[in-house]
Amino acid sequence: MADQLSNEADREDGANEFKEETALRRIDVGSPVEIIRRGFYHFKTTEFDKFPEYFEELAKGQKPQFLVFACSDSRVCPSRVLDFKPGQAFMARNIANLVPAFNKVRYSGVGAIIEYAVTALGVEVILVIGHRRCGGIKELMDLPADGATSNDFIHDWIKIGLPAKAKVEAELPDPKDEEKYARCEREAVNLSLVNLLTYPYVQDRVAKGTLKLMGGHYDFVNGKFDLWGIDLDIKPLLHI
Repeated sequence: MADQLSNEADREDGANEFKEETALRRIDVGSPVEIIRRGFYHFKTTEFDKFPEYFEELAKGQKPQFLVFACSDSRVCPSRVLDFKPGQAFMARNIANLVPAFNKVRYSGVGAIIEYAVTALGVEVILVIGHRRCGGIKELMDLPADGATSNDFIHDWIKIGLPAKAKVEAELPDPKDEEKYARCEREAVNLSLVNLLTYPYVQDRVAKGTLKLMGGHYDFVNGKFDLWGIDLDIKPLLHI
């Protein structure tokens, strides 16, 4: 009997896994309105209605621990991949998960996100996530040497990553080396982490130890996630 129950449980688990797997495969089936309706219904019945105290607390205000920069790629879903709960992470997504250096004239949208997350929300960690087979990074690595562009916004944006491209090309001089794309995915994350330190409120809090910068890389081909920090020796400025 025990073996029979165990076998039945295994079959049931397998059936549930199959249903979940099938649901993921068929995520794009149906009209846009139906997909949205079904998605919200699932969230409301499995989370919102089940944990009213949690969402009542969120209604009072947010206090996220993380600011996350991730790529806009539809295969990269930080909240799902890292199981962030509502209220846990302040999200920013763009092409190739790039963070430009501090500039009051350009990229004010990114600057506003960083300033608000750090000074108003008081996040403890800024996490920049790159990912496998990033189209933006491939476009960056394939940019012509003369800097010519063929679109309105894309190339201008990904040129933020040119220092990462230069570093990779210096270390991997073979232009046919496919490893360049994978290496640049990580170097672009490191560049963004360095660029974050050009924001005075970020540098100040990192120096005080109240803010950490982390890099990550999500490999959705093999189901892997790497996380790293940066070695910094930043001291507070002398105040007289």
